[in-house]
Amino acid sequence: MYDQLLVELRREDQRAFKNFLRMPPEMYDELVQRVGPRITKERTWYREPLDPGLKIAITLRHIASGTKYAAMKFGCRVPHNTQSLAVREVCQAIIDEYLDEAMTCPTTPEGRREISDQFMEKWNFPHTCGALDGKHVACKAPPKSGSVYYNYKGFYSIVLMALVDTDYKFLWADVGSPGASSDAQIYNESELKEMAEDGTIGFPAPDPLPNDYKDVPYVFVVDDAFGLRKHMMKPYTLRGLTDEERIFNYRLSRARRVVENAFGILANRFQILLTTMQHHPSTVKIIVKACIVLHNLMRMRYPTEMSPKEMTKK
Repeated sequence: MYDQLLVELRREDQRAFKNFLRMPPEMYDELVQRVGPRITKERTWYREPLDPGLKIAITLRHIASGTKYAAMKFGCRVPHNTQSLAVREVCQAIIDEYLDEAMTCPTTPEGRREISDQFMEKWNFPHTCGALDGKHVACKAPPKSGSVYYNYKGFYSIVLMALVDTDYKFLWADVGSPGASSDAQIYNESELKEMAEDGTIGFPAPDPLPNDYKDVPYVFVVDDAFGLRKHMMKPYTLRGLTDEERIFNYRLSRARRVVENAFGILANRFQILLTTMQHHPSTVKIIVKACIVLHNLMRMRYPTEMSPKEMTKK
């Protein structure tokens, strides 16, 4: 696969290359250049080590398609147990190499206000510093775990809790909580809540909304699973809503939709997230983190690819 297929796709059909690894050749070459030294093994008298480019190709194909190791071993000529070690190693190397570059969450009022201005411009909802929500990533039941990883939807999972901006980039993420945990519980135990409550998160000082005079705080937009807090805005949940309350819920839903879209783009690019991952939760956590880092890199390098509008055309 590595010596023949990728070379042929790169030379004759770059669109197929991009579909095969979910990134263009230039991005793959950058990964080999920057991540390769982290995963290169020394040569020994016993046998030749796997080429770093092959390890990265195996990993990208695995997370892009969700294909099992047993099915991939015939194409790449690498045993399934060696693939499992390589995927974990490459994902961890991608996280170590790119995390600080790809996951850039503003910590100053100016940076938060810039995100708020983008929410106002694109989604017509002011004073919003991000959309927050959780996603269940299915995995096999860990041994002797009981119902800890069994979620309310009826399958075993870990939870990805994420804060997203208007460009569908992940600003902050908490990965690895057991599936039985609720979104509110995960948030209450996160560093994000601590920073929001002690003021170190960098929210701008409250100021008036457009065409108003009362000071209003800056917030994250969330759904009904969360509690209403000073820096967290959720929709009205009572029946018999007034027209003003319905309009508010509609506007808030538009702003909060970006986190759902980000999850959809992430899962459609790396379709292993659409399957039940046959890994231990610790490995699932590493793979999901690597997918988020690669997603942000792709959004930074190629911001117009895989938008929600494009997804509906496929």
